[in-house]
Amino acid sequence: MIEQRGLFLEEFVVGERYAHRPGRTVTDADNVLFTTLTMNTQALHLDAAFSATQPFGRPLVNSMWTLSTLIGLSVAQLTQGTLVAQLGLTDVSFPAPLFVGDTLTAESEVVSVRPSASRPGQGVVVLAHTGCSQNDEMVVTATRTVLVWAKDAAE
Repeated sequence: MIEQRGLFLEEFVVGERYAHRPGRTVTDADNVLFTTLTMNTQALHLDAAFSATQPFGRPLVNSMWTLSTLIGLSVAQLTQGTLVAQLGLTDVSFPAPLFVGDTLTAESEVVSVRPSASRPGQGVVVLAHTGCSQNDEMVVTATRTVLVWAKDAAE
């Protein structure tokens, strides 16, 4: 039986790139629900009349939704069932806004791979994630460090 899973430590290769498809089209409900669940009362996400008077002329999708979805799009291919823990996010940027109706797609590149010095059977992988809109405009980037199982230790 074939079970979909992420990659074990030994399967990550520095320089390999992954396209995570399908993408995710943002709905107004996504933006409002995420924004209110996280107690973010920023009018730029919730108030269309106010947003119309601002530089982008319409509500912006909450950047934390964009970041969370970027990472989420990579899970099935890279870390489903093989992740021990997320260790950190760095170099997060939002070079362009995302709007309701846009479709976010994600790509990941393996930056580095090494066995853990303190946790036998596990290793540290650094991934560079990039998210683009349907127009191939980059809307989010992040570097993510994860702890994953080595294959022998997971079995």
